Amino acid sequence: MTGTGISDSGRPEVEIRRSARRRRTVSARREGDKVVVLMPAGLSKSAEADLVAEMIGKLERSDRRAAARAERSDVELAERTARLSARWLGGAAAPVSVRWVPSMRTRWASCTPNDGTIRVSELLQTVPSYVLDYVLVHELVHLYVAGGHNDRFWREVRRYPKTERAMGYLEAYSVVTRQPGLLDGIDLTDPMVDAVGCGAADDVGVPTA
Repeated sequence: MTGTGISDSGRPEVEIRRSARRRRTVSARREGDKVVVLMPAGLSKSAEADLVAEMIGKLERSDRRAAARAERSDVELAERTARLSARWLGGAAAPVSVRWVPSMRTRWASCTPNDGTIRVSELLQTVPSYVLDYVLVHELVHLYVAGGHNDRFWREVRRYPKTERAMGYLEAYSVVTRQPGLLDGIDLTDPMVDAVGCGAADDVGVPTA
């Protein structure tokens, strides 16, 4: 049994789904722009309205906590990137922003030199620190070395001492995470191409054609 309503201005659309099987528990979840509230079938309208308001409040508090965690995480990532630039690149790269983004289908990270932004796939949140550091250094170098993956680019990247080890890890990790597209079309025997396949001047990965 379902019903749909819109609460006060600024509140999301709410769909109420009642179930005779559900005896005592009430739960809520987001489905697109809508909040779905699951509740027992026999509740009165007044109890229903109170519970809907309570569940929406809980969702909104959860959203705020998640946003705060994400903001802290991005700040930590930016601070880490700044330390890497100072230690291995002499501070040559100073990105405007560095942030985590949802998993990208064909790359581990990307940057836009024109505006100084770096984006890192959330898939890398669980890799060893030296692997994440390599990816960050790789993107940092793109910010100040033009011309793609040329000799100067790789000289700068390999100032980070664990570059080769990290490239090997990412090659295997692309298989473990079922991201074979990260390796498509890459000649892994080419010493001027990293093991995860950097297909464009601003990406760790292979760009879609």
